Amino acid sequence: VQLQASGGGLVQAGDSARLSCAGNGRTFSNYNIGWFRQAPGKEREFVAAIRWSGRNTYYADSVKDRFTVSRDNAKNTAYLQMNSLKPEDTAVYSCAAATGLVAGSESSSYNYNYWGPGTEVTVSS
Repeated sequence: VQLQASGGGLVQAGDSARLSCAGNGRTFSNYNIGWFRQAPGKEREFVAAIRWSGRNTYYADSVKDRFTVSRDNAKNTAYLQMNSLKPEDTAVYSCAAATGLVAGSESSSYNYNYWGPGTEVTVSS
């Protein structure tokens, strides 16, 4: 599966933004989707993930209650709704796909097989 994240840009602190992760092919619904981000000078970190069915979602503590991950398999697209954005949310956000995720492994980037180019989100104070 090929993935493409979009929706980034420059926003003010406290604003909202929605990122999209579009997948090609008919098998998008077979994949679990993860969102990761990498800030300048920092390592990549887990943000959120959603199971192939959409029934289970997972979040990093730093974004819990502010970000929401969802998907529309009919549109081959996953979303990351980001509310109450903070300057520390500034990063390049990427989506990734995993064919199988053992429970508890959703936050490890090593478990994701496919990655798309990221989209940059800059939050100004």
